[in-house]
Parts: sequence; structure tokens; C-alpha cells
Amino acid sequence: MEPILRIKNIEKYYGNKSCLTKAIDDISFTVDEGEFVAIMGASGSGKTTLLNCISTIDKVTAGNIYLEDTDVTALKGKELNKFRRDKLGFIFQDFNLLDTLSGYENIALALSIKGMKASDIDEKVKEVAEELGVTEVLNKFPYQMSGGQKQRIASARAIVTRPSLILADEPTGALDSKSSKLLLERILFLNDALNATIMMVTHDSFTASYAKRVLFIKDGKLFHEIIRGDDSRKQFFDKIIDVVTLLGGDISDAL
Repeated sequence: MEPILRIKNIEKYYGNKSCLTKAIDDISFTVDEGEFVAIMGASGSGKTTLLNCISTIDKVTAGNIYLEDTDVTALKGKELNKFRRDKLGFIFQDFNLLDTLSGYENIALALSIKGMKASDIDEKVKEVAEELGVTEVLNKFPYQMSGGQKQRIASARAIVTRPSLILADEPTGALDSKSSKLLLERILFLNDALNATIMMVTHDSFTASYAKRVLFIKDGKLFHEIIRGDDSRKQFFDKIIDVVTLLGGDISDAL
């Protein structure tokens, strides 16, 4: 089976000749359809830059990124906008919900932009709201929701179009431990039950332990990877902690 995502020898530089920073240094890997992959690394390691390049928020300096049969690095203008709309789903740390729209309207917006009929939008919004356990807050505005509810509404918005790839940037970063666990269980449900392909950046080992594979980035390079396989989540968590220690990370940040 062909991987759904292929990262080939990508590099990313910032600055100019007098002050050049190499944020990504010749990284290559693949992600199969239905995988749940976490990316970990210390602050400044390049993990967020990597996600930004995959998400088309930023452009690579060299190399190529392929999603399905599309060379993402070659897209521009309307083609790029259409690609983002149809192929990618985003979950941000700070939710990025529109305050003047209800939960229902925030989720429905992605479908409205695609020109879907109102009856089909209603069906899909209610379906994804049930999957993520937010049916009871569909009529509430973001200021009336808890942090966990807002993040699950944001996750529903990301998945409602059934994108090829869901990109999550520190999705539990603004949540308490109970809300984080609930959100991660819902994300895992999307991966297991709906075969959603998910790539998540996190600094948190507990969050990463919900993934099926973890890539570790150090100084812009792919440092190591571990695969959960048949391990329990606790066993996988312990392995992640071991690598975080090897990376020279602060264990207090990882727990």
C-alpha cells in the first residue's frame, strides 16, 4: 500500500546570508493511511516548523511533500486554497473558533465553504458531534463552553469534511488533565473507528502515548522513532520517557 504522506529530504532555512538558521535538516519519512503519528522534540527542535510545512502554512526551502498524489510544495494560489479546504483538517492549541458563531455553526462553516446542501450539512454536523461527544453544546457559543468542549468542537470542525490528513498542533496544551484525556480518547476514536490519518505535534509524553508511532526531532533532524505495536499505553509511555531523557529534555516537561 502506498503511503498517504511522503516527506522527501525537506529542508527549511530562516533568515539571510548574514544570519541563516536551519530549522529542518534533510528530514524524510512516510505516513500510511489510518496512522496516528506524534512528533516530539524540545522547544526549537523544528517540530512545529515541520508541521507548518506539511500544513502549507510555511514553504520548504528544499525537498518535497506529497499527500496522496499531490506535490504539496508545488501548489500555489487557488490550487493551494482548494487543497487545504479539501484535504487537510486542523486542530489548534488555542481552538481558533469564531466567537460570534455557535458550536453548530463553527462546525458547519467548513461544509458551507465547500457548497454543501443545508440538509446534508445538518446530517454531517450532528453525526460528527455525536462522535466527539459535543451534541449538548452545539447551540452554545464558545464563551459558554469549557476548554475541553471548545477543543472537541474544533476537532469536530477538523474532521467533518473527512479530510485526508488531520494536523494537530499541541491540541491538549490549553486543557486540564481531565479535558486532555477526554479529547485524546475522542481523537483515538477518530483514528480507530473512522480510520482518520492524524499527525500531532506535542511536547507532552502522556499525549504522545495515545499515538501509534512517535517521531523525535532534534536540532532539525529526525533523531529517533518508536512504534507502539502490541505495547499497552503505559508501556509505550515509559518508552517515550526513555527517549525524551536521551534527547536531553526536561522530564518535568514530559510528564
